Parts: sequence; C-alpha cells; structure tokens
Amino acid sequence: MGRVRVAAFSVSLDGFGAGPEQSLQDPLGKRGRELHNWFVGTKTVRAMFGKEGGSEGLDEKYAHRSMDGFGAFILGRNMFGPIRGEWPDGSWKGWWGDNPPYHAPTFILTHHPRDPIVMEGGTTFHFVTDGIEAALERARTAAGDRDVKIGGGVSTVRQYLRAGLIDELHFALSPVVLGRGEAMFEGLDLPALGYSVTETASTELATHVVLGRTS
Repeated sequence: MGRVRVAAFSVSLDGFGAGPEQSLQDPLGKRGRELHNWFVGTKTVRAMFGKEGGSEGLDEKYAHRSMDGFGAFILGRNMFGPIRGEWPDGSWKGWWGDNPPYHAPTFILTHHPRDPIVMEGGTTFHFVTDGIEAALERARTAAGDRDVKIGGGVSTVRQYLRAGLIDELHFALSPVVLGRGEAMFEGLDLPALGYSVTETASTELATHVVLGRTS
C-alpha cells in the first residue's frame, strides 16, 4: 500500500494557502496565483499543459515529485470549481479543460451526488458524499501500490491532518504576504499530531519544507 501525501502545497509567509473570494476569475482566490510562481515555470508544469521548456533546478525537482508516483487524487469541492450547493447541470467539468493534469482516478469531496465524469488522458472524476475516510478508502483501492495525493484545498488538507491520515506533507513557502485568505495552520498543533520537519531547501521563489510523521 502506498503513502498518503500532500505535495507542492504553496503557502504565503503569513500562512494562507489560498486568497479570499474564490471565483471563476480567481480560482485560487484574490492574489492566490502569486503563491505558485515557483511552480508554474517548471518543466513539469509546462509539460502538463503541452508546453516545452521550463526550469530544471530545485523548484523543478519538487514540482516533479509533486506529480510523480500517484495512483489517485483527492480534491475538495472548491478545488474542482466555484459552484456551490446542488449541481445545476453537468456542464462544469473542472478548471482544467478536457484533459486535466491528474491522469488517474480523482475523488471530489462533496455533499451533493453526481455521476462520474470520464475525461481525456485517464482522469475520471468521482464524487464522494460520505466523508473523507470513504474517499480515502476508495482512493487507496484505485491507487493500488501507488501513493494517494491529497490535492487540497486548505480545508481538505486540514481535515485529513486532524484525522491523522497524512503520511507526508510538502509545503512551498512563497515570499508573498496575502493578509487574508484561507489559513493553513491556524489551530493546528503539528507536533502533537505527530509531524516534524524532515527536509528543507530554498530557492529564490520558495522555501520547500517537508514534514513526516514521527509517531
């Protein structure tokens, strides 16, 4: 059985994992895109969207790790789109177009049922209404011996952290101050939850911090 990981989760210096007021125009909240400057220019990310080139340094190393070795993904409802409440129809199929970057079964946490959506490139979106543990059980089955990635957003990562279900977390601390948004660490005692820092590295665009379970 593989591990459960959070990888390439960008956080501002004041602890926000997304900006406020998510919308169709601002999928990551206002100024949220600034958190990911280290990520978007890497070779891995450019290749995900069919582009050539990109950086090949330390940021690329962490970007590659963030998408490598996963057999399934779990996303919160807000990571899938800006729609709230009941699904009005089947038109919304995510932020990413016809070929999302996951290329594996991807489980969406929601309170509102919806039939699976088969996309190009091997991604199928499954909508899970019976909680985070049920989603993880389904994701583990789908992933087999590969890892499961908790892709976000902030609320989803916090729920899995509190439940003690994450084996490893990679945060990229971006040199950005948002002032407000979705707080990643507020009220969480990471040492009490069994986590300590196992790896750090810095570039001009981010400080990469990996935390693993100590117990």
